[in-house]
Amino acid sequence: MTSRTEDLLALRPIIYSAKIYDDTRNDEQFQNETLRPIIKMQHDLLIVVFSNYINKRKNVFYELPLEKQLSYIDNAIHKDMKFRNSVKGMIIGQFTIEEYELYIQNSSALNKRMMNIVTERLIDSIQLFKLPEVLKAV
Repeated sequence: MTSRTEDLLALRPIIYSAKIYDDTRNDEQFQNETLRPIIKMQHDLLIVVFSNYINKRKNVFYELPLEKQLSYIDNAIHKDMKFRNSVKGMIIGQFTIEEYELYIQNSSALNKRMMNIVTERLIDSIQLFKLPEVLKAV
C-alpha cells in the first residue's frame, strides 16, 4: 500500500518548463514544484467551479464585454473571499504534509502566487466560459 504522499505526487503532472536552479528562491521553488502542478491537475475542476460561480450570480458574466469579463475573473479570485477560500481549499487539499508545513511558514506570499496562477489559468481559458445553449433559448 502506498502512502498519501506517494499517491498525491504520482497524480501530479510534470511541468518541464518549471525550472529550479540553485539560486531559486524558496517561494518560487514551491510555486514551481507544488503550486503549478497542482493547479494544472485541478484545471478542469477550476473551470467547472468558476462556471458554477458565474451561474450562481445570474450569468451576468456572459453579458459583459471581454475586458469586463477579465476583470470579473480577477475580482472573483481576489475579492470574493468565500470563492477565494474555496479555490485555496481545492489546492491546499492536494498538498503533502511536508508541503503544507512549508506553506504555513509563508502562506501570505504563497497565497498571492497561488491566486495569481489560478487567475491566469481562468483568463487563458476564457473561451470555455460561454453561455450554455439551454440558457440561450430562454
